[in-house]
Amino acid sequence: MDGKEFLLRGKQMVDYIVEYNETLEKRRVTPCVEPGYLRHLLPDEAPKNPESWDDIMKDVESKIMPGVTHWQHPRFHAYFPSGNSYPSILGDMLSDGIGCIGFSWAASPACTELETIVLDWLGKAIGLPDEFLALKEGSKGGGVIQTSASECVLATMLAARAQAIKYLKQQHPFVEEGHLLSKLMAYCSKEAHSCVEKAAMISFVKLRILEPDSKCSLRGEALTKAMEEDELQGLIPFFVSTTLGTTGSCSFDALEEIGIALQRYPNVWLHVDAAYAGNAFICPELKPLLKGIEYADSFNTNPNKWLLTNFDCSTLWVRDRIRLTSALVVDPLYLKHGYSNQAIDYRHWGVPLSRRFRSLKLWFVLRSFGISGLQKYIRRHIELAKRFESLVAKDKRFEVCNEVKLGLVCFRLVGSDKINEKLLSSINESGKLHMVPASVNEKYVIRFCAVTQNCSEEDIDYAWDVICEFANDLLEKAEQGDELPEITDHRKNHTLAQKRSFFVRMVSDPKIYNPAINKAGTPHISTEIQSPTIDGQTAVVVQSPTSTNSWISWPLAFLFNSNDEGSSKMPLRFRHLDTRVRPSSSSRRNSATGSSPSPENEIGFNLSKSPRRSPARSPARSPVLERKK
Repeated sequence: MDGKEFLLRGKQMVDYIVEYNETLEKRRVTPCVEPGYLRHLLPDEAPKNPESWDDIMKDVESKIMPGVTHWQHPRFHAYFPSGNSYPSILGDMLSDGIGCIGFSWAASPACTELETIVLDWLGKAIGLPDEFLALKEGSKGGGVIQTSASECVLATMLAARAQAIKYLKQQHPFVEEGHLLSKLMAYCSKEAHSCVEKAAMISFVKLRILEPDSKCSLRGEALTKAMEEDELQGLIPFFVSTTLGTTGSCSFDALEEIGIALQRYPNVWLHVDAAYAGNAFICPELKPLLKGIEYADSFNTNPNKWLLTNFDCSTLWVRDRIRLTSALVVDPLYLKHGYSNQAIDYRHWGVPLSRRFRSLKLWFVLRSFGISGLQKYIRRHIELAKRFESLVAKDKRFEVCNEVKLGLVCFRLVGSDKINEKLLSSINESGKLHMVPASVNEKYVIRFCAVTQNCSEEDIDYAWDVICEFANDLLEKAEQGDELPEITDHRKNHTLAQKRSFFVRMVSDPKIYNPAINKAGTPHISTEIQSPTIDGQTAVVVQSPTSTNSWISWPLAFLFNSNDEGSSKMPLRFRHLDTRVRPSSSSRRNSATGSSPSPENEIGFNLSKSPRRSPARSPARSPVLERKK
């Protein structure tokens, strides 16, 4: 394809995209295909000879489109908005046309500098403190565009881990880093995105997942209590991930409370994940939801969710970029350049080396809509959510299950979880709407979100009519005494509708499809913790609660590291696995000391001082463990 044909085909592609968007409502919102459908429609091998462009485009419509879930469809109300707009598409098109790989300033100066400027623009609009802006005089912070919020959380956790290890190594230069690593504990709410757990697995640190309050908000008191309990066991808090606008119910952690509580732990990194809600803070009336941001070390939001920017575009700001980059710097000779000490090299700000020119599309969007246009768009979505909330509230058969602050409404039929599961699966099976479930306060709820750019009141009313139609049929059968079909094991299902129904539920709440998790319960911290003997004093037995409102994700190596016979009484549960594991531990060791079968005992260490004091407040000595003699 030469330039002349590209000009022709490019115009045709633009026409196709416009027609696709303008006729979306004529398509089924979700595909009606089964796994493996495409394999039977395409050849087993790539074509040996070139094929015509017309044939390729015919196959797009006849083979690809039947398997597409249309996220921009006016009947798509699942998850959160998947940002898209024509200015963003054009910006991405230009980025692809330029085709640069902007891993350093020298690799493409405009790619680097535009990203810095645009991130400062957006950071100011959101209301971030000046310390997060790269071009503010005296600031050590700055912003970067990552692939997703998951990458933002991983990058900040890696930075926090490096910072914690560095601090502990200064205090205990002769202790191996692996031993120090085994002490690190991260924290998040049960409502936090699963990417926090994945980041902990990759970083090989422990993660304690805490119970939120009745409004699904993590409170400062719960975090403080958990950190104090862990310090009693010789563990070292190093990272806290909070959420503003959770995936399940768009709840908000008590950021200010948590920030104040962490003042006692100056070495703990506080991250704020606001992937969806953070975009809304460009509206002045919504900035109070950002209260407490002055305590944060990092903040991320996704313009590819609610700022009309297509994927991928996740923005991350840090208060101190040196603390971030020092954990990720790899500097071979072939990547160095003469301006390394004067310019930002974004290859040091994340996991990948290669980077696309993503700031172009965000720049196009900010300039094309302006902050006022984006504010109008966000406010419109909130108004539509409020309209849907009012429709639910007027019908006594339904209940609203979350505090509707932005564009997400969680609702359910008054009744059992089973009838709500049946309602959602029936609606999704019909193809008239697409929604997904969540678990709010241990109840099965249905999530409804206005997601499309031009979503209207008519779309909201249509969705409510469809929901009521299926609810009427379902309740009528129940009143007639007809038994509701049992929800069976998803592995035994053979129909497409059942497969899709289970898929959307398993994404939001693993307990629904994995009963073993409920049976396994939550692993308990030992009820008795043996404090060490200090200055000849008799050791004190500290009694801890018999139950705990959190569970811990442990590194895999710890589970299989011990060769001792016997098994501990502390089962460890992995949220992503259908299993319970009991790490082996020495019965002789545990019986002799009366301590819990914790990692400290597994590797044969004793505490060097009373664990009641935080390592952050006692620089002279820390709860790093010393080898038994």
